[in-house]
Amino acid sequence: MRRSVDRWNPQKKIIAEAARALVRGELVAFPTETVYGLGANGLDAEAVRAIYRAKGRPSDNPLILHLANPGEAESVAFVDDRARRLINLFWPGPLTLVLPARTGVVPPVTRGGLETVALRMPSHPVALALIEATALPVAAPSANRSGRPSPTDADAVEEDLGESLAYLLDGGPTDVGVESTVVDATGKDLLLLRPGALPLEVIAEAEGQVGLAQAGEGRRSPGTRYRHYAPDVPLLIWDGPLHWEALPGPVGYMGMADPPRPAGESVLFRTVDDYGRGLFSALRHLERAGVAVIVAQWPPQEGIGLALRDRLLRASGEG
Repeated sequence: MRRSVDRWNPQKKIIAEAARALVRGELVAFPTETVYGLGANGLDAEAVRAIYRAKGRPSDNPLILHLANPGEAESVAFVDDRARRLINLFWPGPLTLVLPARTGVVPPVTRGGLETVALRMPSHPVALALIEATALPVAAPSANRSGRPSPTDADAVEEDLGESLAYLLDGGPTDVGVESTVVDATGKDLLLLRPGALPLEVIAEAEGQVGLAQAGEGRRSPGTRYRHYAPDVPLLIWDGPLHWEALPGPVGYMGMADPPRPAGESVLFRTVDDYGRGLFSALRHLERAGVAVIVAQWPPQEGIGLALRDRLLRASGEG
């Protein structure tokens, strides 16, 4: 059931209805500041399994538990002083922390069978109102079929998962458009498991050097072990010479600069933040436009550009 909600003043009746559905073990899609999430009661193993079935998601790919306030982290994870500092600095917001799980509380299916749990507190008013009304941690990966571009508006959610939902809360387009940054805080040094909406340099400025996950370490993060974000047509990255004349037509293009050759359909962004905000919707738009191949300009690395590079690599099959 699709319901429109005012993002700044979420209607209490609609939120209460959706919260009751979550408590019953049903699935509810809702907006966050990053992308739309597919929510279930994160402490109900059978409800979480419904997420995996609806998305076609591999069961060893852990989920993020979304919380309504920072204090709830202690109930599902072991939180040390460093993690508390990061929580105080960046929650609510697009930072996911991987911490040692309270394994007797969080079901293995939510954790992807790991001894850790991924946590974040979103900043979107609709998400916070829903989670608070549910009074439970809400497990919520992106609300799309596994491997597809993440949804940044309710239409994309309905296209992929409409029949699986008890409620779809339509809060309009998301603000950021790229998923949260995932940082592993279980070891001596912080590790970046997945670049995202919170730039790495902002975390490093606050907490010191952040390491990059090595092969195998990324499995503690959602969205790093399998091909993700991919449209149904091939995606090529433009970073230097590219034999445009050899590409099958029509060609779709997205980027911050004009393409070197005319494209059948183009999506241009003014800034790297606009590129991040519009990446997934542009992939879906170009796919619907009937192009044979999509060419994406390689973005600069600073700010959200690191996350953009990660998503483009994974969508193209190179990551």
